[in-house]
Amino acid sequence: MEPGGVAKVMGFMGAHLETGFASLDEAAAVISGYTQKQRGRSESSGLARYLRRGGDGRYRWHWDPRFITSVTTTSGENRQSRLAEAATNLKLPVHLVRGGMSDLVSEEGAADFRRLVPHAAYTDIAGAGHMVVGDRNDAFCAAIAEFLGPACSARQHK
Repeated sequence: MEPGGVAKVMGFMGAHLETGFASLDEAAAVISGYTQKQRGRSESSGLARYLRRGGDGRYRWHWDPRFITSVTTTSGENRQSRLAEAATNLKLPVHLVRGGMSDLVSEEGAADFRRLVPHAAYTDIAGAGHMVVGDRNDAFCAAIAEFLGPACSARQHK
């Protein structure tokens, strides 16, 4: 992962770690400003699956907040070497889906991963940032369906 992209994402997520959002509409506006696409979500209800409402009525990211603090306090070099070692041990089918405009995973980073996991399938989706599902769900679903197609077909014949 690209250190600059990681810092940007962690900064954004960390900025709202404690305070959260007063409403789903506020979260949508903050996310829109972060992505700089200003695509103006007409409905913010889809964000409910990414946020949870706390006892104070505010919305916060649905994952454990310690994830952010562990990423920001762990040595990047140590983390990268651990991830690389884990990648070389992957034996299961792997599909790396990269958003073509991602500042989190560069083309070079994807190539490095593919050297570590030579059996991995790879799809680079133009017009998507690091949140491919949100930016280009149609292309993401098509890539996943193609990747799973042979495996699903093989299971149906057993």
